[in-house]
Amino acid sequence: MARTELPSSIEELRELVLQQRSLLEEKQSTIEANESKIEEQARLISIFEEWKRLIDSQRFGSRSERQSIDQFPLFNEAEVEATELDVIESEVLVPAHTRKKRGRRPLPECLPVQEILHDLSDEEKVCTHDASHRLVEIGRESSEQLQFIPATFEILRHVRPKYACPTCKEGVKIAPMPKLPIPKSLATPSLLAHVATSKYVDGLPLYRQEKIFQRLGVDVSRATLASWMVKMGDLVEPLMSRIRDEIRSNSFVQCDETPFQVLKEPGKRAQSQSYLWVLRGGEQNHPLIYYEYDPSRSSEVPKRLLRGFQGFLQTDGYEGYAAIGKEPGIFHVGCWAHTRRKFDEALRGQGKVKKKGTKSTAKASKARQALSQIQAMYRIERELKEVSIEERYRVRQERTKPIIEKLRVWLDASIDTVPPQSLTGKAMHYMHRQWPKLVRVLDDGRVPLDTNLVENAIRPFVVGRKAWLFADSMAGARASANLYGLIETAKANRIEPSRYLAHLFEILPTITELDQIDDLLPQNIDPADLRR
Repeated sequence: MARTELPSSIEELRELVLQQRSLLEEKQSTIEANESKIEEQARLISIFEEWKRLIDSQRFGSRSERQSIDQFPLFNEAEVEATELDVIESEVLVPAHTRKKRGRRPLPECLPVQEILHDLSDEEKVCTHDASHRLVEIGRESSEQLQFIPATFEILRHVRPKYACPTCKEGVKIAPMPKLPIPKSLATPSLLAHVATSKYVDGLPLYRQEKIFQRLGVDVSRATLASWMVKMGDLVEPLMSRIRDEIRSNSFVQCDETPFQVLKEPGKRAQSQSYLWVLRGGEQNHPLIYYEYDPSRSSEVPKRLLRGFQGFLQTDGYEGYAAIGKEPGIFHVGCWAHTRRKFDEALRGQGKVKKKGTKSTAKASKARQALSQIQAMYRIERELKEVSIEERYRVRQERTKPIIEKLRVWLDASIDTVPPQSLTGKAMHYMHRQWPKLVRVLDDGRVPLDTNLVENAIRPFVVGRKAWLFADSMAGARASANLYGLIETAKANRIEPSRYLAHLFEILPTITELDQIDDLLPQNIDPADLRR
């Protein structure tokens, strides 16, 4: 082993010490850099694990955001800091158990009845003990079955006799043809109503309807059906314009949008996305729903749709609504359901609760605390379903406002304690950004906590889109928007769409003045008249 020579002077010793110190500092710096890298990788792994658990939950678990009220007392966990939100205690009412009556539902009385008599023969109507005694009827037993009669076509042949004067030998007279919804077409109002209802209510694409017609012995091409749809959309355009104008004249409206693929658009690839925009407004008992197709998702679209509107506009957190929300006379309202969904996703991303005191448990606890308070607001709202607008406003000031104020205090104290890239951090920052709009639900009793009503109005389109996938042309997209809006408005006003459309397509061709259009709007139709 070689012997290390000792420094021969103090200067050499000092130089050696400085070299060793430099090496130690370099190693310490490397260790700290590696530890920082390990911490950053651990943080990223934690975030990726959250996202994986969330995706697994969305794919394999329940999609419902409903939380059990029995779990609310668990949210005040031991490791929660004193500055964090207290859990609002509420009395849990367990409804009395009621046993559901089982059995068949009664059949509608409006259906025609065909009686089938099952009687004994004359030879059997004698007493089994004495054949000389004739049996007499003492009552009847009846049971009902429901028979399905497959759809059938029938031909309406319009015959018009022609008349002429045998003496003058000129001037032929003939009765005029009834006005048709689509001139020179073989489609009656009832057939058009059936095709539109099958696609936009039942989700049957036109190619499936073509095959159904063929099974019934009628050959109507898909191109013909598509042409009918476009012409029906043009036919109801005046009604949709009136619905849009009435929505604008009201002081509360909800807005939403969803992707809509249109194959043939100038300057756009077939795979590119367009959008269907939805407005929901009108009176509380007579809601109005308006659909409009547009190739763009820019903020200019809601500006155009709501031109002249003043009042409360409620939307989700999409930034495209920010510009119109700043317009004079418009009060932009946020959606508590989207906020709740962010915290629900954060809680799902945490997976099973780990040992107390860990960071994951702390983040899960914060997500639970936010959810518990939002759910408390929704419990109050469920109690106010049937009350007047004034009473809802009063109760919100008395009971909901303190919850929102306490939630703001909790958010200010907690937002910097959670990594902003985590699901819980994203949920907190989302609520912070949306806060000025979220608190506006306290300003008017007409404004609901969320945009669920307009989302429910757009859901039939989203479900139907899974079947028919896209629109071929811009004209078809506009027709779909018009018919969807009219059908959804009819459904919202408790009107059966097929009967309504058949009535509409029969009356519309005879309309000569715009004032008559209002009488045909769904909110002005008596459902009993259509049933008759």
